[in-house]
Amino acid sequence: MNAASPAVGAEVHIGLVSLGALIHSMTKRGYEVIGPVLQDGAISYQTITTADRLPAGWTSEQAPGSYRVKQRPDRAVFGYATGPNSLKSFLHPAEIQQFTAERNNATFRIIPNREPRPQYAFLGVRACDLAAMGVQDHVFCGEPYRDTNYQGRRDGCLVVAVHCTEPAETCFCTSMGGGPRARSGFDLALTETDPGEFLVEVGTAAGAELLSEVAYARATPELRERSRTATDRAARGMKRQVDTTGIRELLQENFESPQWGDVAGRCLACGNCTMACPTCFCTAVEDTTDLTGDRAERWEKWDSCFTLDFSYIHGGSVRHSIKSRYRQWLTHKLSYWFDQFGASGCVGCGRCITWCPVGIDITKEVAAIRAAAGLKEEMHDSA
Repeated sequence: MNAASPAVGAEVHIGLVSLGALIHSMTKRGYEVIGPVLQDGAISYQTITTADRLPAGWTSEQAPGSYRVKQRPDRAVFGYATGPNSLKSFLHPAEIQQFTAERNNATFRIIPNREPRPQYAFLGVRACDLAAMGVQDHVFCGEPYRDTNYQGRRDGCLVVAVHCTEPAETCFCTSMGGGPRARSGFDLALTETDPGEFLVEVGTAAGAELLSEVAYARATPELRERSRTATDRAARGMKRQVDTTGIRELLQENFESPQWGDVAGRCLACGNCTMACPTCFCTAVEDTTDLTGDRAERWEKWDSCFTLDFSYIHGGSVRHSIKSRYRQWLTHKLSYWFDQFGASGCVGCGRCITWCPVGIDITKEVAAIRAAAGLKEEMHDSA
């Protein structure tokens, strides 16, 4: 244990024992620590209390419509890419009670959900998930409307990020500015320079205070260089990319592109992409009542623009076809999101590609729309 906290902006070196001590320190302070765990054939965020639960020695192989875990030749702790869930599962849970309504003879009252909200410490957060959390912060905490459930879970979070050194085949975060290196928004950021050995960047005073409770050493110039080299190599290793040049206008101006019909012929409208996406936020409201009619509950639950009922208004649904629903999802994510929030709704994590049952690839769909638009323009010019 060190006598003093490192300065904000400092870089230090810790080992696996100190990482375990860091988890213990966060737990002792009352945080529910959420970190990567190997369970049910996937590496996903779950509650942890010790470093023993971290997926040391495991990695993931991802491709369009395919995800597999396999053992690594070493004991690297963070040697994998993103899993099926994201921080959205905790900050914007799949279902949450809004209130209870009770009727007792002539009285009627609304009882808000006042369950205590957990205080989270997120460990092993990839740059794309950190960027996604920033997107949802803007959606749920921006003016003039705030989501008090999200805000209550988000306030006071600790974030221990991990710079990505081994992207999956489906990742394209460099195109969207989402990684592989976390730039801000973290209390601490780790780079696993060797299995079980970490360079730690101190992002905030809270992170520095945590580090003061574990053993660390000053980072050497050689260790700093290895950290940068590892993430630079990851950036160069990205196999997918999206040309974002004029993408807002591209999608808005090609509403009738033949590519929408092509992808509709493959899309199952299952909504997997929206469930796995770390930024999608659409919900529905469901009311339930008991048999007596004296008690009712209102729940908010995740929904998807791929479901037929999502666009239901008086008289029926607006988007009957899969073509219109896929177009709504992609154009909102990559185009109309700019109009609403001033930035893209995609961080390039690749989950929508990996977890699509038929392997639809958003990077290829955008490229196909761009190619079709270029061909149309070329034919018009030659006419």
